[in-house]
Amino acid sequence: MDSQALSRKTLLDLLQALIRIPSVNPGLAPDESDGESEIARYACDWLAANGLDARLDEVAPGRPNVVAQLGDGDGPTLVLCGHLDTVSTTGMEVPPFEPRLENGRVYGRGSYDMKGGVAAAMAAAAALRNHNIAGRIVVALVVDEEHSSIGADHFVAHHRADACVVTEPTEGRLILTHKGFVWSNIVTDGRAAHGSRWDLGVSAIGKMGRIVAALERFDREELRSRTHHHVGPASLHCATIAGGVGLSTYAPHCRLQVERRTLPGESVEQVASELARVTRSAGEEAEIDCFFHRAPLVCDPAAPVARSLCAAATAVSGKPPEESGVSYWTDAAIFDAAGIDALCYGPSGVGAHAAVEWVDLDSVVSCARVLFETASHFCAGP
Repeated sequence: MDSQALSRKTLLDLLQALIRIPSVNPGLAPDESDGESEIARYACDWLAANGLDARLDEVAPGRPNVVAQLGDGDGPTLVLCGHLDTVSTTGMEVPPFEPRLENGRVYGRGSYDMKGGVAAAMAAAAALRNHNIAGRIVVALVVDEEHSSIGADHFVAHHRADACVVTEPTEGRLILTHKGFVWSNIVTDGRAAHGSRWDLGVSAIGKMGRIVAALERFDREELRSRTHHHVGPASLHCATIAGGVGLSTYAPHCRLQVERRTLPGESVEQVASELARVTRSAGEEAEIDCFFHRAPLVCDPAAPVARSLCAAATAVSGKPPEESGVSYWTDAAIFDAAGIDALCYGPSGVGAHAAVEWVDLDSVVSCARVLFETASHFCAGP
């Protein structure tokens, strides 16, 4: 083990350097950042300087993934994956790009979500440079997780692997399961007429109002009773609505956008069918388009990567990690859908997408050591 690569000082210096580089996702806040290119170049150079074969892999113009690897044996390939982008800094109550260490906490945008996990993955890989491994370690630092995950999609389309650990913050828990989601448009049509012509006009907004009420009832009375022991209940919410052309005109069209959070075993086809059923129950007709979806994550706790990580976390912390699930979505599901065993494991903190964000430095150091041990064990093969 390269103890210097896994030292508190190395992790702090690396984490602060990553936080100092603005990497706000341009799809979320195009006026705040030029995207992820600068932080990708920094991470690529750092990994190369620490003994990995590192390169930039452009996903979209100015938006590269970092792909770095170590080892060329015939054993298993393990990916350590993290995303480089962050959400907007609007409303933050701490300087977003001026990281400070205070009472063991490192503050700044992305410190918790998820540059702490990125630093841990990078340091763990660097510590393995002089370690004889039978397989390969691949560090995949991807763009765009906070928006559409084009980085993870691009990676799995061009690389093969046996397993993946996504280093999202998990408070040291082993996350084997999380929800998926489906985004849908629901469009109602009315009949435009002058506001005085009640006898001619039909409001598309009025139609949609009845659908909204039925969706709220469906969420409350049916979805919340469907539960998974790791991630809780299924859910649905009405996210945006737009319609109408003027105060004195019956609205000819109305569009509602709905997000449905799905449980393991639920499909986009099921969601589309349920939305149609709920719309009919409201006595209305509408056009329904499930235009984007991501599947849930399910990792077998007996999978080799889960066993390796559990053993590593037990060795580092002295006790087995809690095996659990989360209600949010991560890039791990993209690896899972590509046939790559995937789970999440990362450091502790608070403030994902919030006004105050920090990560616990000691947990970042511990996470790096767990990842080192996991990779050593997993890539040794059976």
